[in-house]
Amino acid sequence: MIEKRNLRLVVTGLMLAILMAAMDNTIVATALGSILADLGGVESYVWITSAYAVAVLAGMPIFGKLSDMYGRKRFFVFGLTIFLIGSALCGIAQSVPQLAVYRAIQGIGGGALMPIAFTIVFDIFPPEKRGKMTGLLGAVFGASSVLGPLLGAFITDTISWHWVFYVNVPIGIVSLFLILKFYKETKQTAKLKIDWLGAFTLITAVVSLMFGLELAGKEFAWNSWQSYTLFGIFIVFSIVFIWAETKASEPIISFWMFKNRLFASSQVLAFLYGATFVGLTIFIPIFVQAVYGGSATNAGIILMPMLLGSVAGSAFAGIAQSKISYQKIMAISVVFYAVGMAFMSTISPDTSRILLTLYMVLVGMGVGFSFSLLPSASMHKMDYRHRGSANSTNSFFRSLGLALGITIFGSLQTKLLTSEIQDKLGGSGQGASQTIDNLQTVFQPEQRQMIPPNILEVIVNAMSNSISATFLWSLIPIAISVVAVYFMGNEKLEVSKED
Repeated sequence: MIEKRNLRLVVTGLMLAILMAAMDNTIVATALGSILADLGGVESYVWITSAYAVAVLAGMPIFGKLSDMYGRKRFFVFGLTIFLIGSALCGIAQSVPQLAVYRAIQGIGGGALMPIAFTIVFDIFPPEKRGKMTGLLGAVFGASSVLGPLLGAFITDTISWHWVFYVNVPIGIVSLFLILKFYKETKQTAKLKIDWLGAFTLITAVVSLMFGLELAGKEFAWNSWQSYTLFGIFIVFSIVFIWAETKASEPIISFWMFKNRLFASSQVLAFLYGATFVGLTIFIPIFVQAVYGGSATNAGIILMPMLLGSVAGSAFAGIAQSKISYQKIMAISVVFYAVGMAFMSTISPDTSRILLTLYMVLVGMGVGFSFSLLPSASMHKMDYRHRGSANSTNSFFRSLGLALGITIFGSLQTKLLTSEIQDKLGGSGQGASQTIDNLQTVFQPEQRQMIPPNILEVIVNAMSNSISATFLWSLIPIAISVVAVYFMGNEKLEVSKED
C-alpha cells in the first residue's frame, strides 16, 4: 500500500504524463509551418501528425492488456521512457521522413501513458476517492487539447519549433522520477499467454485505417487504388482480429465486456464525444482567425473558456460519481453539450465575442463530464486483471472517434466552404479557383488587408457558414449519444467496500 504522503506525488507524475501525451499532437500542429519552412518536405507534412496518431491508437489496447498481465508500473515506465527518447529525437530531426519516424517512436510510448495512468488511479485509491481523482486526471486531459495550440504557438514564436518536442524532456523526467520512486505496486500478476495474433491483426487493421483516413484526399484520391487497398486491408484484418479474439485465452480486447450495458454504452459515448469535440478545437480557432481577423495566438487564447468549462465539467463529474448514477451525470452532459453545440451552429460574423465565449463554456462543460466519467464507467466492477484492458479500450474508442471526426467533419467543412465560394464567385469572373487556392491569406493580417473588400466578404461569409453548418451536423452524433446514455443503466461508483 502506498503511503498517503506519497499518493500526491504519484498522481502528480501521472498528470504530467497525461498532459504530455494528450497535448503532443495539438502542440505540434501549430508548429507545422515553421517545421516545414526549416526542413522542407511540404508534400509529406501529413506524416508528421499521422505517424504519432497511428502509433498511439494501435498501442493503446495492447499496452492496456499487457499491464493487466504483467503489472502497470513496468509498462508505464516503458511507455514514458520511449516517449522521452522519441521527443529528444524529434528535436534533432533533419528531414520530414526522419521526423515522422521519430514521431512514431513517440506514439508507441504515448499509447501506454494515458490508459495506464487512469488505471493506476483506480488501483491505488479506495472507491470513495476514485471519482475525485479521475476527475482531476480528466481535467488535465481536457485542458491539454486547448493548451496545446496555445503553447505550441508561443514556443515556436519565442524559441523555435525544436522546443515543442524538447519541452517534454524535463517534464517527462520529473514524471519518471515520481513514478519510479513513489509508486509501489502491491497486486500480484500472472504470466499469461500473449495474444500475438490479436496484436498483429489489430495493429495492421488500425494502421491501414488511419493511413487511409489521413492520406486519402491529400496524397491520393478517395476512389484510388491506394484507398481501396488500405480500407480493404482494414476490413479483412478487422474480421480476422474479431475471430482471433473469440479464440484467444487472453484477448487484447475482451468482447465479453461488451455484454455489460454500462461498459458498451461508455465505449459508444467515448467514440461519439471524441468525434465531435475535436471539431471544436480545430474550427473555433479557424473561425476566430478567418472571420474575426484575429492572430494565431488570439485564436488559441479564445479557447480558454472551453478549457475552463471542460475542467469544471470533469471535476463535477468526478465528485458526483459516488452520489449520482453514471447515467444521470451523462444525461446532464448531453444536455449541456447539445445546447452548446446548437448555439455554436448559429455563429456568424455578427456573433459577439461574449456570446461565442458563453457558447464555448457550455460545450466545454458538456464534453468535460466525459473525460472523468467514461473511464470510471468502463472500469466499473472490473477486477484488477481486467481494468487495464477496459480503460485502454475506452481510450481507443475515443481516439478512433477523434481520427474519424477530423476526417469526416474536416472534409465536410472544406466541401461546404469551396462550394459557397464557387457559387458566389464562379460566374463573376473574379477567379473562384484562385481564391480557393489562396485562402491562407485570410489568416495572415498583412495579406488580409490586400484582399479586395468584396472578395474578403465572400471568403469570411463562406468560412463562417461552412463552420456553423459543420457544427450543426455535429448534432447528429450528439443525438445518438442520447440513446447510448439511456442504455447505461442506474449504476454509480461504489464506495461501500475496498477491492
